[in-house]
Order: sequence, then C-alpha cells, then structure tokens
Amino acid sequence: MGSKEDLKIQNRTNAAIVEELALRDERHAVQSSATKAKMVEELRLFWKNYILQSLFAAVTLFLVLLLLSLEQAVIIASIGATAFIVFAMPQNITAQPRNVLGGHLVGTLCGCLCALIPHHSFLSCNLVYSLAVGLSIFIMVVTDTEHPPASGTALGLAISGFSFSVVTAVLTSGILLSLVHYFCKPYLKDLT
Repeated sequence: MGSKEDLKIQNRTNAAIVEELALRDERHAVQSSATKAKMVEELRLFWKNYILQSLFAAVTLFLVLLLLSLEQAVIIASIGATAFIVFAMPQNITAQPRNVLGGHLVGTLCGCLCALIPHHSFLSCNLVYSLAVGLSIFIMVVTDTEHPPASGTALGLAISGFSFSVVTAVLTSGILLSLVHYFCKPYLKDLT
C-alpha cells in the first residue's frame, strides 16, 4: 500500500486530469458551434452555387449514365466520385481536365494490364487487384495526373477485365465531365 503522501499526489493528478478533460470538452463545444455557424453562413451566402453545381453534376452524370450499361457498372462509382471532385471542388488540381482524363487513362491502362495477369486463387486475385491500384497511383504521381477516382477505375477494370465498351465509357465520361467543367468553370466555386 502507498503512503498518505502518494495518495494525495494521486488525487491531485486525477483532479488535474478531470479538469483538463472538462476544458477540452468545453473547447470542443465552442468549436462545434463555431463550425455550425460557419456552415450556416456559407449556405446562406452560396446557396445558389450549391444548387447550380449539384444540378450540373446531376445532369452531366445523367448524360454519362445514358452511355453506360450494366456491363460497365464496375466503373460507375469512380465516375460518380469524379463528378463530385469536378463540381464540388472545381479549383482543385484533381478536377482539372489533365488530371481527370490523364488519371482515368492511367487507371484504365493499369486495370486492363493487370487483368491480363493470371489470377485464379483468392490470394492471387487480391494481389493483382492491389497491384492495379498501386501501379495506377505510382504512374499518376510520376506523370502529374493525380485523380483519386481513377484508382477505382483501375480496380474495377482489373476485376472485370478488358472490355472495349467499358474503356470507351470511361474515356467518354472523362471527356464529357471535363468539357462541362471547362465551359462552366466561370460559374463554379469550391464548395468544400
């Protein structure tokens, strides 16, 4: 058993910890209310941009989906993520046409090439799919065409294998999203 002095030190330490936790909770509550106030203010000021850019994304993605079939379902998620970047973060480098088109081209090539690697077991499938994503990241970074959803394209094509219609759909989608971004850029604002 500890002495009375050790017990006093322990009680003071526990009290200091409780006090620090209370202060941290108070700071967090103040930050949360400030964040909420900032969000409300931004919505009040830029509500037209929020609606316009969401509509641009919805209409463009509708046109893209008209070009796709269920065969291309494996890449639809990456195209949706691209639409988010292009219309919610239009000033971001990853939303620029070079990155959208270049990134999806790299993802398409990496996915198609990795699909050619024989992979019949569970372990080899996971290895090939992981390689497609890692390789696409490496090549995008080296070529300065970083576009995160393009790694999803690489993964989707590594899983599904090469299909001319899927490759055409990916590239057509990237071109369409880039064209809308280019012509609407004066009206687009970063929403994040």
